[in-house]
Amino acid sequence: MRLRLSGLLFLLVISLPSGNSVFSNNGATVRTCTQLGGDCYFGCKLGWKWVAYCHNVLSCCIELKINKPPQVNLP
Repeated sequence: MRLRLSGLLFLLVISLPSGNSVFSNNGATVRTCTQLGGDCYFGCKLGWKWVAYCHNVLSCCIELKINKPPQVNLP
């Protein structure tokens, strides 16, 4: 039972709005972050810049337009 519960909890956590989740979402929509031109994630992806917090847990990230690291283009 504990193993199943742990597995379910793991699947729920990885499906939340992180940068590279299983279901490939575009982040959570929070009004304060979208006014800054960003999206809310559990951590900024490569090629994104941290701007602010969204509800004390998520991070508001803005995609870099110039000077992106080369790892962004990896599959």
